[in-house]
Amino acid sequence: MSAFEHGEPEDGDLVESSSTGKIPEDVSEAIRTLIRWAGDDPEREGLLDTPRRVAKAWKEYARGYEEDPAVHLSRTFHEVGGYDEIVLLKDIPFQSHCEHHMAPIIGKASIAYLPGDKVVGISKLARVLHGFSRRLQVQERLTAQVADAIWNHLQPKGVAVVIEASHACMTARGVQTPGVMMTTSRMMGTFRADERSRREVLALMGY
Repeated sequence: MSAFEHGEPEDGDLVESSSTGKIPEDVSEAIRTLIRWAGDDPEREGLLDTPRRVAKAWKEYARGYEEDPAVHLSRTFHEVGGYDEIVLLKDIPFQSHCEHHMAPIIGKASIAYLPGDKVVGISKLARVLHGFSRRLQVQERLTAQVADAIWNHLQPKGVAVVIEASHACMTARGVQTPGVMMTTSRMMGTFRADERSRREVLALMGY
């Protein structure tokens, strides 16, 4: 019995995938077709197991489709000792894939909100980000989805989300400009309406 059948990582797998089970043949054949189209032979020794590995990897990359990220905001707390200032989670690393070229998007996000009458466990902000980022994305939509989820489910006085990311579809192909970062932001509530509050939260984020 192979290591894969035992559920153990194989040589070359840095992290065991959370996705198990049989890979559909049409998925494997699609990857073999791509290998052939790229100019290589999917039957050579080094590529024989590539279709399964790629399929497993993509199931992991896209596992955000299997959840509603907003569910992480369902458990809230009302006893906060009178705290009514900004809550900020800064420089959260994430990775995604662009929907145009399926190339990696790698970056960081800062997420802040000004509580109304409830707060959420701070790790849940990162879980919301990861739930939306583990899908085929564009950065602008990802930024809006994270902010909208927090706004709609926590009813805070303000929400601010800033995302910086590098896009392999630009750095590794096309214009090939490594080191370029794209920045997007979404301000809602008091962070949009009040310039002083906006400057405060951006300064806390490091901008």
